[in-house]
Amino acid sequence: MNESAFENLRLELRRGCLVLAVLAELRSERHGYALGKALREGGLEIDENTLYPLLRRLETQGLLASAWRVEDKRNKRFYRLSAAGRSVLAQLLEEWRNINAAIETLSETRMTARRRNA
Repeated sequence: MNESAFENLRLELRRGCLVLAVLAELRSERHGYALGKALREGGLEIDENTLYPLLRRLETQGLLASAWRVEDKRNKRFYRLSAAGRSVLAQLLEEWRNINAAIETLSETRMTARRRNA
């Protein structure tokens, strides 16, 4: 597989993970910069050109609520999960756990079969 094809698959995988990570981090109210910093510190690099459109889309979908406030003498938009966002986050986390468990089972099954055949 060439590098470009792998990169496209990697980005596709990351997109879904970023939605889940953003929703999980917004259980506590944060402004965009603080959210990006928290994600990076948690090991998920995210560019501002990805983060802010994602926040707007999630708000349009009714999963986030936001409000402008002054902090450190600057206007900042603070985001938090809405009631619908909390519900969707719980469902997505359950789905994530199920998918992750299935992938772990599939990879372990394949590894065990390979060891037996070796």
